[in-house]
Parts: sequence; C-alpha cells; structure tokens
Amino acid sequence: MSVIVEARRRPASRVRRTAELWLVGIAMVLSTVGLGGFSLVMNQADAPTFERVILPSLLGAESDMGLDQAYEAGRTLGAWFGVTLIVVLLLSVVGIFFARRRPSRRSTGWWFLAAGLVCLLGSQLILYPIAFVFFVSAGLFALRTVTDGSPS
Repeated sequence: MSVIVEARRRPASRVRRTAELWLVGIAMVLSTVGLGGFSLVMNQADAPTFERVILPSLLGAESDMGLDQAYEAGRTLGAWFGVTLIVVLLLSVVGIFFARRRPSRRSTGWWFLAAGLVCLLGSQLILYPIAFVFFVSAGLFALRTVTDGSPS
C-alpha cells in the first residue's frame, strides 16, 4: 500500500512537444498570410482594379482569356484558397489540441500530415514550402521518441 501512496505523491513529469507545436504555429501563420492574403485580395478587388493591377501579373502580357472569364476565375481561386485555409486551420487546431492533451501519442502527427496535404493540394502545389513545415512536424511526431522528463 505504501508503494501506491508513494506513486501518487510523485509529480507526473509532463511530456512536451515544443518543437512540433512551434513548427505547426509557424506553418499556420504562413498559410494564413499566403492563402488568406490571396483570398482577401481577390475577393476585395473590383473589375477595373483587377484588370489594371492583378490581371497582368496573373496571366502575363499574352492571354487569350477575356476579362470577365479571368475575373471570375480569380474570384473562384480566391474562394478556393479561403476554404483551403479554413480546413488547414481546423486540422491544425485539432492536432494542437491532441498534442497538448496526449503528447506522448505518435498518432497526433496524422492531423498535421492531413493539414500539410490539404495545404499542398488546396493551394494547387503553390505553397509546398509551407506544406513541408507541416510534414516536418508530422514526421517529428512519428520519429521522435519523447520520454517522461524530456526537456523538449
């Protein structure tokens, strides 16, 4: 009985996943800037501004696409990036919740892998550096063993 009482008195050392959570936080901020910024600009621009400022940088000097088609395509892409951002942030928040709740589980990395895949495919392979940060965090969950009392 004294062993049980002694085990209860010992403070449980907390396992931490500091590096993984920092990486996910950085990736969330970068994806918000990239996906959210594009979505905000495309959905706030009117047709004359789009024609004067955005269209030349998106399509280049030579384009067979008409202004109305390009404007609609840009707004559709902006909406797609907005939905992608929401899904990425939701997956990341769920992953952070499980990482804080049960940091010793390696399966939490699947949430960050899913966030990276959504970021990669939802941005149509444009934001691969940001998706790579999500993949590194998921890989750290899978490969790094964290024991009780670990400093990181």
